[in-house]
Amino acid sequence: MKTSEKKFEVNKTEQEWKEMLTPEQFNVLRKHGTERAGTSPLDKEYGEGTYNCSGCGQPLFTSDTKYNSGTGWPSFYQPIEGAIETSVDRTLFMTRVEVHCSRCGGHLGHVFGDGPKPTGQRYCMNGVSLKFAPKG
Repeated sequence: MKTSEKKFEVNKTEQEWKEMLTPEQFNVLRKHGTERAGTSPLDKEYGEGTYNCSGCGQPLFTSDTKYNSGTGWPSFYQPIEGAIETSVDRTLFMTRVEVHCSRCGGHLGHVFGDGPKPTGQRYCMNGVSLKFAPKG
């Protein structure tokens, strides 16, 4: 099932999404785009806090699970339970596992099986799809 076919808790029209998101956020979250590697300040953010969905604000990842993957995108080894859903992405002549927000369906990035212990997963996220909320 494609992300866009599922009904999510947060549903907006394309125009409503365009009005609330920046053009880059809209391209990534709603059109499954990818930001250029190394362009997100969140890649080098290592403060304590939570990474929330830029589309609906749902908490997705905690700083405890963030690590430097060397890819140029914010990476995590584990999401917050129930925060994400996955689907198969067969674009770009390859098969990948797409990660999206379980609340609004926004495209976040992809997950790969080359991450660190304890999960062995690398949730490689687009920084524009996340908003960092410092602990405090």
